[in-house]
Amino acid sequence: MTEEELYMVYKGVYVVSYVHTPESLKYFEEFAFRPDDIIIVTYPRSGTHWMKEIVPLIMSGGDPEPYNMMPPSFFEVKPKVIYVTRNPKDVFTSSFHHGEAASFLVDPGPQTQFLHKFLDGKVIFGSWFDHVKSWLNAADEEHIMHISYEQMIMDLKDSVRNMAQFLQKPLDREAIEKIADRCLFKNMKKNNMSNYSTVSREIVDQTKSGFLRKGIAGDWKNQLTPAEAAYFDAVYKDKMKDVKYKFVWD
Repeated sequence: MTEEELYMVYKGVYVVSYVHTPESLKYFEEFAFRPDDIIIVTYPRSGTHWMKEIVPLIMSGGDPEPYNMMPPSFFEVKPKVIYVTRNPKDVFTSSFHHGEAASFLVDPGPQTQFLHKFLDGKVIFGSWFDHVKSWLNAADEEHIMHISYEQMIMDLKDSVRNMAQFLQKPLDREAIEKIADRCLFKNMKKNNMSNYSTVSREIVDQTKSGFLRKGIAGDWKNQLTPAEAAYFDAVYKDKMKDVKYKFVWD
C-alpha cells in the first residue's frame, strides 16, 4: 500500500492513519503535562522500546515527539525529558527491516529507493535530521537529558545510573545491576512482555524481521553498500554542518 493509503500528514510529517486518529491528535494537542511527568522521546527505531523498559524500572527501584510539535502545556510545565539518539545509518537499517515486517507501514521497496526516502524525510515521522536538531536546539535544556543508543550498549549500568540521577531517583548498586540485567537486549528478546511476540502476525510479521532485531551498534555496515554509505555520509555532513553537538558515532 502507498503513503496516501496508510498515512496522513500531521504538521508536515507522515503519521499512521489508523493509530493517529483526529481524536487522538486532538487529545495530544490538549494534553496537560504535570511537573512530575517523564517523557521518553526518540526518532523511530532509535531505542524507544528499550527506554520504555528501563525508565519504569528506575522509577520503581528495579521492580518489574519533534520538539516543536509538543502540546502547549509541555513548554509551560517543563516535565523531564529523556531524548535518545542513534546513529542514523543504524536507524535506517532498522527502519528498513521493520518496514518489511509491519503491515501498517508502507513497504520500503528496494533499499536504495528507501534510502533516498529516509534521507529526504519522506518516511514515518519525517526527517531524522529535523527531529534530532529540533531537540538539540530546544530551549530550557535543564529539563532534557540527551543519551545515545550507543552509550547504553557500551555501558548500560552507567547509563541507568545517569538516568536515575537525572530523574532524581537514586538507586543502589543492586538495583542498578538488576535493571541493567533485565534490560540487556538478549533478555528483553526472551521476555514476551518486551518482544511483542503476542502481537498478531497480521500486524507485525516477525518471521520477516523481529520487532527486537539485533540490538547492536554498527549493523549498517552489513546493510549499506560502499556507494550508499558514501552518499549517506555526504547528506549527513551537509544537513548537520550547523550542529556543534558531538555524537558518539562522529
